Amino acid sequence: MSIPEATFRKLVGEALRDLFEQIDDLETDDIDPRLGDGLVDTRFEDDSAIVLSQQVPARELWLSANWKAWHFVFDDGEWKERDTREPMLPLLSTLFAEKLGFPVSFR
Repeated sequence: MSIPEATFRKLVGEALRDLFEQIDDLETDDIDPRLGDGLVDTRFEDDSAIVLSQQVPARELWLSANWKAWHFVFDDGEWKERDTREPMLPLLSTLFAEKLGFPVSFR
């Protein structure tokens, strides 16, 4: 069953604001994170990007990075990949660590 739109928007807003703050706090000048309405867009020095965006009709949070895409649903208090059930934060931590060359751990 799909969660109500207002609840979804609240959950996404909180997640994106929190992630933006954590990304912005990383000890590097190699990234340019931007927070928009339903979006966190992080650009790297090599012109690549990691983008999180809300998809209201699907009630999903989409992640795009390295020519791949993941679709997350809110389940049991966390964002999990729709098909694999992989939690979003460890995956996002790995993607940022690979791009930046140092450990990253989002919470």
